[in-house]
Order: sequence, then C-alpha cells, then structure tokens
Amino acid sequence: MSGTIFIGSPPIEVRIKRNPRAKRFTLRLSRTDGKATLTLPTRASISEAEGFALRQEGWLRAQISKLPDRAVLLDGGSLPFRGVDLKIAATTGRSIRVEGNKILVGGKHSGARLQAFVKTEARNTLYPAVEKYAAQLGRPFNRITLRDTRSRWGSCSAEGNLMFSWRLVMAPPVVLDYVAAHEVAHLAEMNHSSAFWDVVGTLMPDYQNHRNWLREHGAKLHAVNFTT
Repeated sequence: MSGTIFIGSPPIEVRIKRNPRAKRFTLRLSRTDGKATLTLPTRASISEAEGFALRQEGWLRAQISKLPDRAVLLDGGSLPFRGVDLKIAATTGRSIRVEGNKILVGGKHSGARLQAFVKTEARNTLYPAVEKYAAQLGRPFNRITLRDTRSRWGSCSAEGNLMFSWRLVMAPPVVLDYVAAHEVAHLAEMNHSSAFWDVVGTLMPDYQNHRNWLREHGAKLHAVNFTT
C-alpha cells in the first residue's frame, strides 16, 4: 500500500511506501527527480509516518536546498551536451544543430524537439561505443534501447539486451564511454564482483574518474526539464 503526505509550509510532498521487510522508518530524497520517499513497516500507521516526517523536516529541507535547480529549456537558456553547457538560440529554418558553444533551434522552439535531438545523438554515440567494447571483449550483444531512467544509467539483461539513459549524451563523452564499457562488461560478468570490475578496468583503466563524475554531476543531467 502506498500514498502521499504533505508536511510543513510550504508543503513538501512525501511519498509513502510500505515494505514488509522494513523494520524502521527510512526517509530518502532522490537526487535524480527531487522526490522524497518514506519507507515504513507494513503495520505502521499514517499518523506515525507523518510524525516521523515532521521530525525530519529540517533535514529534508536542507537536502532539497542542495539539489540543482530544474533547468527549463528556453531561448537564451542552456543545455548540457557532451559535457558543455550550450546556449540555446533561435535560428532560421527547421533544423537543430550545434555550432561552437551554441545549440541553434530552427522553427517552433520546444523542449520536445530538443529532447528528440538529444535522443538521436545519444543513439548515434552509444551504438559505436558498445560495438567497440563488445569487440574488445569478444562478447556479442543483442539489442540496445534508450530510456529516461532515474535509478540507473544503464543495464544489461541475461539475454544480452543493453539499456541506457539517453541523458548520457549530455555528459562528457568519456563518461558515456564508461557506462557503455560498464554494461558491456556485464556480458561477461552478470554481477558487481571484483571479477566484473577487473573486466571494466581492462576495457577502461581510468573508469573510476568517470564513475565519480556521474555521482557528483549526474543530478544536473536529470534536472533538465524537456517537458516545459
């Protein structure tokens, strides 16, 4: 059973999630979408949940204040792309193209069109990266899909299907390359054992730097709002 409560003023929305294995209350704030979730034991009451959340209100507001601002893609604003913040500018025609430190948007401006552009560039970049690392490893993959995931940047199924967040193309190219190498490594090791990380290290010796970049800056990529 799940639900929603609101605490404080201005109100903070807190999603309620019941877990039969939970033995205590756990409050988390997602750095990817800025949403708060309170996990509680099955038998805990909503009033108990509200009381716990209210006692944690100060901590929760402090964490929210540290989140990156939601970036709305308007003319004159910016879009992170391949590790660079590009200034959004209107132009003639209907195409979208990158010139220097600008992304020129022709025709009717909309976040949906910019999102489509980013998705296409992500697909065009991820395919050769995956093919390169799969060839180095000598392991075939099945298919690649792109999604706007919030909990992970990529995944690999037992059938060799790879999934990636299309927002990776907004990160520096070496970071996208790291995630491609990471998921290809799962074709050999379907776990996160030391053997798996050895495979990643073989494909990309300096992978830790790029893993750290995602941990530090990944929330900024998720903060870009393409729907407004």
